[in-house]
Amino acid sequence: MINPAGELWAGVDVGTQSLRVYLVNGAGSIAGRGSGRLTSHRALGRDGAPRHVQDPDQWWQVLGEAFRQALSGVDAERVRGVGFCSTSGTFVLAGPDGLALTPALMYDDGRAYAEAAEVAEAGAELWLSLGYPIQPSWALPKLVHLIRSGHHGRLQHCADHLAGRLAGEAVATDWSHALKTGYDVEAGTWPTPVLDRLGVPAGMLPDVVRPGHRIGSVGAVGAEHTGLPVGTALHAGLTDGCAAQVAAGALTPGAWNSVLGTTLVLKGVTPERLRDPGGAVYSHRHPDGGWLPGGASNVGAGALEARFPGADRAALDAAAAAFEPASGLTYPLLTRGERFPFVDPAAEAFDTGDFTGPADRYAALLQGVAFVERLCFAYLEGLGADVSGPISVTGGATRSPYWTQLRADILGRDVILPAHAEPAFGAAAAAAAGDGSLTAAAEKMAGAGRVVPHRPEVHERFAEPYARFVGELRDRGYLGDDR
Repeated sequence: MINPAGELWAGVDVGTQSLRVYLVNGAGSIAGRGSGRLTSHRALGRDGAPRHVQDPDQWWQVLGEAFRQALSGVDAERVRGVGFCSTSGTFVLAGPDGLALTPALMYDDGRAYAEAAEVAEAGAELWLSLGYPIQPSWALPKLVHLIRSGHHGRLQHCADHLAGRLAGEAVATDWSHALKTGYDVEAGTWPTPVLDRLGVPAGMLPDVVRPGHRIGSVGAVGAEHTGLPVGTALHAGLTDGCAAQVAAGALTPGAWNSVLGTTLVLKGVTPERLRDPGGAVYSHRHPDGGWLPGGASNVGAGALEARFPGADRAALDAAAAAFEPASGLTYPLLTRGERFPFVDPAAEAFDTGDFTGPADRYAALLQGVAFVERLCFAYLEGLGADVSGPISVTGGATRSPYWTQLRADILGRDVILPAHAEPAFGAAAAAAAGDGSLTAAAEKMAGAGRVVPHRPEVHERFAEPYARFVGELRDRGYLGDDR
């Protein structure tokens, strides 16, 4: 690994399965990397709703290990700041000492089904104006659920929880992470009247600042744990979907980034906020002006491990190429319920057709995710979004050249593999930008990516199976007749 000269910025990304740290200079060269595995627990509650939790102490442990790896052979004094990103809607309740009082409720934890309906009703006019599709997995309904279950403490999103532990004191969150907790991004305030109706004390919620803003500095305990110098600046970050968008440099109107990791997340840029009566799309505020619309599906690469645990993915990719299209269709939901391109908490995965064997089934799974991705872009275009600009693809699924090519073919669009696809890179760029232009910092650091051209003849080959896939969704009541 080349160790570039000059100042460095660190980016921390806390995902579902791992935590990653990047050290990046102002020109986008990477000086160090570190990572560690994370575990989580999924289960169904007695009410049938999905639970998904992580241990926040494991976040802290792996954070220290990952920073030690990244700083190996690097002068830690060169690190000027640290930025953070994490899964949207993931949070803990913490005590005055900053330690977690609850497990971390993850981004797709759906225990707050009843509370989501109450939250939607309590702030109906506000949510409509903001385009917030209140869902059980959002942080605000889950917070209401915890309060009514007798829990207390201060809400901390994953990113600001770790920043606070590094600082040794509570820090502000950013308006990207705060959105699913009900923060009013138009007014720049917590909606106190709505929160009062829901019984959420104002003291439970953190202050909110712009992504990139300095929120504190590394204290003695954080320095000992990570190897960072005392006083290293800590900066507010963004959700992982937004951070991946930053890493791709997709921050100008018409550009889109499709993140395919455990789940599928699309993020773009529009001058005006999109209005979605279906509630599948919501918009973050762009730090430089305008909006970052997008949505998150419950399909994704996580279904590969669920259905083909421990398999040789490269061998299956090669075998799947013989099934274009597959003998049947697969809608590979990771959990019950869908969030994008439609909202239906009762949606269920399905398979149709007669498959000839594992390779055929594997091919249908890859194609099913790509069909959902195509449908998401069609939905965004139907809302009035400009989807004609460059499409970058990031996330763990891009490690498969075959799947990336297949996605381009099914979309019928060339796609770009960014030079640096990790959300941790985007978090580092946010730290480097500080209160300045995030777009300029990202453009300087991201560099040029590699274009994967689509194959028009393959796109045509998938026209009929894609139409059947949409028809299956419509027959099950997941899509209206107008889709």
